[in-house]
Amino acid sequence: MFESLKKKFSGTIGKLSDKLSSEEEAEVTHQEEISGETKETAPETTETFEKLEKIEEPSAEEKELETEEPLIEEKESETGVRGKLSGIFSREKKDEKVEEKVEEKPVETHEEPEEVAEEKSGMFSFVTKKTISEKDIDDILFELEMSLLESDVAMEVAEKIINSVKEDLVGRKIRRRSDVAEFTRDALKKAISEILGVETKDLKEMADNARKSGEPLKIMFVGINGTGKTTTIAKVATYFINEGYTPVIAAADTFRAGAIEQISHHAENIGVKIIKHKKGADPAAVAYDAVEHAKAKGKEIVLIDTAGRMQTNVNLMDEMKKIKRVVKPDLIIYVGDSLTGNDAVEQASKFDEAVGVDGIVLTKADADAKGGAALSIGYVINKPILFLGVGQSYEDIMEFKPEWMVDQLF
Repeated sequence: MFESLKKKFSGTIGKLSDKLSSEEEAEVTHQEEISGETKETAPETTETFEKLEKIEEPSAEEKELETEEPLIEEKESETGVRGKLSGIFSREKKDEKVEEKVEEKPVETHEEPEEVAEEKSGMFSFVTKKTISEKDIDDILFELEMSLLESDVAMEVAEKIINSVKEDLVGRKIRRRSDVAEFTRDALKKAISEILGVETKDLKEMADNARKSGEPLKIMFVGINGTGKTTTIAKVATYFINEGYTPVIAAADTFRAGAIEQISHHAENIGVKIIKHKKGADPAAVAYDAVEHAKAKGKEIVLIDTAGRMQTNVNLMDEMKKIKRVVKPDLIIYVGDSLTGNDAVEQASKFDEAVGVDGIVLTKADADAKGGAALSIGYVINKPILFLGVGQSYEDIMEFKPEWMVDQLF
């Protein structure tokens, strides 16, 4: 169920994680390269310092030695052997002074300057704390929006999801890959929850109130042909029976051939009283008789079947309005086929405009791989999904909970 939506949301989470992580790795590599270049250039600087120091101006002692040399040469030229001995001792003394000078020369170290170390620390702290920008996520969210439209998600719903996710992600600071996945998943969950968060109806509470008041809860079912409306009425009757209530069914679809037989067959199978007239009778009269029967027999629920019709059929839409005027139903439920996607959303909007819809039942949800109708229909007409049809048996109907669908998608 909803496999297509699951894959699309999961794919978006993965793509955003991959993209932002690869950008972060690229930045780390770039900064490491810069760091390596800094290390290589540092010794050259110290060597340059050495060279500069080597050509420094001679010290006072060296100058003194240079000035003394002419005196020694003069002595050598003056006194022969004595002069030679004097010259030798003078040179040794000179050498000793030079050696002493070399030993006193300060040893240069290759320690890294403090400013360089501080600069490196600052660069890495930036890399490990990236801020998500709109540019980082725009293209991937655009892909998601296109995918949602392909899955029959209504345009306004797709836009709502994208804008909500973008608003949540832009400006968030991430430290690791798992942060991106977590933030994106949370943002998508929040967006979906808001879309499905239409105020719903508590059918059990309404039935309890009907039992206490003695006035039956009247539920009228509308929709087009072929959506499974008649079977859905039998499933809803089974739901109320299992909850301890006694329903009655009104066979108010007197237009379609075989409709009365079909709903009678279902009523017999589940053991529910059915009120019916001949084919072509006034459907409003059938519904009225069913309500009177419920009052007389103390039954809490009246389920009114109506003829399936296209929203463009004016005469049948007027007939449906007449049933509403006569019976004054507490709930009008639109029954739609989830497999028809956006068509179900469009039809629900038209029925809502004509008679006012209070809730929705989506049939064949168990076979719906796309999930677009389930995600969109409640938000577009601002009415809650009450039940999902999830199989062929009378028990195969489930109350719709928004949090259940969110869990299914993530």
